[in-house]
Amino acid sequence: MTGEIWFLTGSQGLYGEETLKQVADQSREIAERLDDRLPVPVVWKPVLTDADGILRTMLAANADPQCVGVIAWMHTFSPARMWIHGLDALRRPLLHLHTQANRALPWASIDMDFMNLNQAAHGDREFGYIGARLGVVRTVVAGHVDDPAVGERIEAWTRATRAWAEVRSLRLARFGDTMRDVAVTEGDRTEAQWRWGVTVNGYAVTDLAAAVHGSLDSEVDDLVAEYAERYDVVPELRAGGERHESLRYSARIELGLRALLDESGSRAFTTNFEDLGALRQLPGLAVQRLMADGYGFAGEGDWKTAMLLRALKVAAEGLPGGTSFMEDYTYHLGPGPQRILGAHMLEVCPSIAADRPRVEIHPLGIGGREDPVRMVFDAAPGPAVVLGMSDMGDRFRLVLNEIDVVEPDEPLPNLPVARAVWTPRPDLRTSAEAWITAGGPHHTVLSTALSTEIVNDLAELARTELLVIDEHTTTRRFVRELRWNQAYHRLAGAL
Repeated sequence: MTGEIWFLTGSQGLYGEETLKQVADQSREIAERLDDRLPVPVVWKPVLTDADGILRTMLAANADPQCVGVIAWMHTFSPARMWIHGLDALRRPLLHLHTQANRALPWASIDMDFMNLNQAAHGDREFGYIGARLGVVRTVVAGHVDDPAVGERIEAWTRATRAWAEVRSLRLARFGDTMRDVAVTEGDRTEAQWRWGVTVNGYAVTDLAAAVHGSLDSEVDDLVAEYAERYDVVPELRAGGERHESLRYSARIELGLRALLDESGSRAFTTNFEDLGALRQLPGLAVQRLMADGYGFAGEGDWKTAMLLRALKVAAEGLPGGTSFMEDYTYHLGPGPQRILGAHMLEVCPSIAADRPRVEIHPLGIGGREDPVRMVFDAAPGPAVVLGMSDMGDRFRLVLNEIDVVEPDEPLPNLPVARAVWTPRPDLRTSAEAWITAGGPHHTVLSTALSTEIVNDLAELARTELLVIDEHTTTRRFVRELRWNQAYHRLAGAL
């Protein structure tokens, strides 16, 4: 993962050089411990003891493109008025770490020198007050850095800062418009650029078709060979098979897509089966492979979900599991446990696959083009989240459901698409009632890698509403939360 976290330590000149040297040594040691545990480097900065130094450091953090977030710790008592201009200027995510160098008190030897050195218990409360007074968006984590729960909490925030840094500079390419007459895939792109930072631009499908049809045969040969090495390609698509040309055309689509995305600097994109121009196939295999490489994607021009997928791909980097574009498709309402079967025509990311994907070709029934090539697989079982974004008119809303991906109750021999089967928490009825009441979208991101905590941190950084449906949700309490949120966001938006 690229980027770095700056570690800032607060103190003051009152204690003298010897104490400040001890502060510096101990804070450097804590930064090194965090550096060993977090997915991005932690860079220790000299101890801050006055307002000018604090402001300079915050402005430097803003200006450094590698800095994706700041951790601040008040080792001793650092009078918080010194921090006002610095915190007001800071434009990087802030985590307030409330910790101390020692884990246990040295009961028999503790004296006033020890007390003067180790004052975080009230120094961090002074810092917390000024953060609250200024309305600074921040995450507070309390506990010793050797506590695994503390490390996990800081790591979740770190992953959210990486996702936030990515989306702030994300460029997203739309090939074609949104699906006709569909409501939830629409959204205010100007508001999204202001609130989230993403730049969403349209590109002609004719340009995509030209790039696809202009790909070199030698490049196609190499890519088809890679397909054969990485996946189980059905015989009819292999060299000499009766449908081999369809596989080669899928390779041309991938080459053309990659070329245009690279040219525009886009790390997320959308397509629309209603607007394919001269393309002979709906992109299937190509989209799946691009998602596996970290690109954000959504179908039918749904740029909000494509943006979300790219952000969560970055947040999940290096974690076990996968993250994919998804759609609730149909239900199993019994007998036995109630399940949701999710898929999306062709475009589900193989990062969530349980086994080696199989590359197949089948009719699609919509789009009016040749039979498309796609990977077919079942998602690996395990705990996961599904997350969707809706434009509510006056704000964006995120809705998350904690789920458990399971194996299908029976084989699915006649469903030639990639798919996931899951049990939503707390149960299907409550989950569906809450999701629909909240106006959650039918396009989502499914992740077996990420936790609710990481998504919550990202929502806080984006100042975006997040509604969570989990094992504790009841429809009645959820409706009350919706009403409270409505009042809060309308009041907060007017401030």
